Amino acid sequence: MAAVAAAITGCSTTTTNLFFKGCTAPFLRSCRRRSNITGLNLINNHRSSVPSAGGGKLTPLLLPPRSPLCLVPNSRNNTARRLQLLLCYCTESSNTAAVTTTKSESESESEEKGIKEAANSLDIRVGRIVKAWRHEEADSLYVEEVDIGEAEPRTICSGLVKYTPLHLLQDRNVIVLANLKARNMRGVKSFGMLMAASDAAHENVELLVPPEGAVPGERVWFGSVDEKDNLPDAASPNQIQKKKIWELVQPHLRTDEAGVATLDMIHQMRTSAGPVISQSLYNANIS
Repeated sequence: MAAVAAAITGCSTTTTNLFFKGCTAPFLRSCRRRSNITGLNLINNHRSSVPSAGGGKLTPLLLPPRSPLCLVPNSRNNTARRLQLLLCYCTESSNTAAVTTTKSESESESEEKGIKEAANSLDIRVGRIVKAWRHEEADSLYVEEVDIGEAEPRTICSGLVKYTPLHLLQDRNVIVLANLKARNMRGVKSFGMLMAASDAAHENVELLVPPEGAVPGERVWFGSVDEKDNLPDAASPNQIQKKKIWELVQPHLRTDEAGVATLDMIHQMRTSAGPVISQSLYNANIS
């Protein structure tokens, strides 16, 4: 986001169009809100080349392919995590025709709203692992009993053996996706999923962490503090499966540059005690 903001700042005040390659529409709208250039159009361009806009001058701006700005060092293991490549161009036009986009602004905003509503129909809860052990029939799986505020703990299987030592799971606070359909995992029925951040290569996986003071069973949401009391009812497991709600929402979940879990890098994942975080994986996928 900081690099994109710098790109926008680098455009002159007469810039009318700023083309990006490889961004989502909500990300571009967030950039526009940070810009003080009047009449600036931010356009997502998925093709390898950026077309000329009505004869306007097309000027490459910042972040060429494989720019060092696209790499962020991982302080823990000195490896580099490749972030989304952003290719930016700005145009200045004299007698330019209006630039058309594949989706109108209102359509994009409607899509963003729909994804947020879908995300808040997920029954995401604060949980606490009360017991964890190795799955007897699967080397890569742990089995956990997780308190999410119900009469009995949930049994959940998670593929964390490669990433998290067993003793670090005991009595740990976690984030649980609770309205998935139960799955039989090598003879053990799993009633939910522990949510975690992972790097692009899936070599590092880290459980999401609720803030101190969050209570097991509390529902987690995406948005502002004020939106807590206006959440939709959680969808049933059958609805989640039939409408593929998790498949729709998951690609939009990431941690930001501070490690805060977000939807589309705009809406924070929240509890009443504060935002949910990953302790060391930044700009990472969430699943």
